[in-house]
Parts: sequence; C-alpha cells; structure tokens
Amino acid sequence: MIRTLVIAATLTALPTAAGAQALQCQIPTRVDRPRPDLPSRSQPTRVVPIGSYTLAITWSPNYCREHARDASARFQCGSGGNRFGFTLHGLWPDGAGKQWPQYCRPTAPIPARVIRTTLCSTPSAQLQQHEWAKHGTCMPGYSPARYFAQSTRLYRGLRYPDMDALSRRPVTADGLAQAIARVNPGLRADMMRITADRQDWLDEVWLCLDKRFGFTRCPAHQGGLAPTSQLRIWRGRS
Repeated sequence: MIRTLVIAATLTALPTAAGAQALQCQIPTRVDRPRPDLPSRSQPTRVVPIGSYTLAITWSPNYCREHARDASARFQCGSGGNRFGFTLHGLWPDGAGKQWPQYCRPTAPIPARVIRTTLCSTPSAQLQQHEWAKHGTCMPGYSPARYFAQSTRLYRGLRYPDMDALSRRPVTADGLAQAIARVNPGLRADMMRITADRQDWLDEVWLCLDKRFGFTRCPAHQGGLAPTSQLRIWRGRS
C-alpha cells in the first residue's frame, strides 16, 4: 500500500515557487531501517560550542542525474512517481571558528515514525540517520523528532525563484543567490553559499543562520563558489 502526499502549500504561496520542493511524494507503508552511522578516524567525535547553523538544501534533479542508478536513491529518483526540486540535506551546527561539532553522542536508529514524517523533505532514511548522528546529536536537548521538526520547518519556510527559467539562461552563483534572496524577505545573497559539481552543475545551496535560526551573513571560511562563477542548472526530471 502506498500513501500519497502531495506537497502543495509551499508551491502555491508564490507563482515562481513551482517545481522547487516536492511536487509529489509517495510514502510507502514500510520504510527502510537505517544502518548505524558512527564516527570514524576521518570523521571523529568533536564537541565544540555552537556558534551558528547552516541549512543545506540539495538540487534534486542534478542529484538524480548522477545517482539515479544507486539503490539508496531509489525512493528519491526511481520511477514511483516521486518528484522533487530542492530537498533538505540537513541542519548543521557550526562552531565559532572553522571547527564544527559532530558525532557528539552515541545514538540509536531513528524511529520509523520520524523517518516517515521527514521522508518528503529528506527522501532517504539513511541520510536522515547520518544527519541526526553527525549533526543533530550536537544540539543540546534535541531528540530526533525535535531535530527534524526544526530543520523541516526552516526548509518548508523557504521560497524559490523560477528554476526552470534560470536553467535556460546564463547564470552565476551570485545570480542564483540574488534570485533566491528576492523571494525570501530578510535573506541576502551574502547569507548563502552556492556549491556545484565538477561540471558546474548546481549541487546545493547553504543558508547561514544565527543561533536563533535567523538568516545571517556567511563566514568567509565556509567556502562555496565565487560569486562570479558560472553555474548550470540541470532541469531534467528528478
């Protein structure tokens, strides 16, 4: 049995928002049980004070262009009728400097009910487990349910420009950031970082947040494309 959830609220709020989040998301009765996600030598436990946050969103059409054949991407990129624009990668606590907290405490697998609630925002149970284990455990007082409720609230509050129109003309990283800023009151281009793959296809947008989850200027060390970098936007079906 498949339960169909059509995400419409964020798409109808602005005419230009169409195609930017989930156009249709079908949640299966049974969801995958994620594997444990643990610290490692290259990704060790690191407990440092939180200075700010990053909300990372992924451009699903390009993700699916590169990963459509991966078993782990079947729900997001398969032929089951799901259609996504921007998806929620995660809410990341940042430190006061270049170091950030990660894998702050051991954690059990995320409950299935939490996975189901979040699946139309972050369409991978394993990615949800990773985000909670690596990032959510560093947020004091947070449970998986609270962590994903907070991150999806921020994600669903975003609006988007006409991505199809942007994909049809030359655009720079700053041009995309400016276009996103214009449809989100209080957001400026310098409060975002744009990332791309090696072929200059749009990968992710990182939005910088203060400790109260309000938009703030991104630190210089955070990375991302230079504002003048040319950007391509894949608009194939996700």
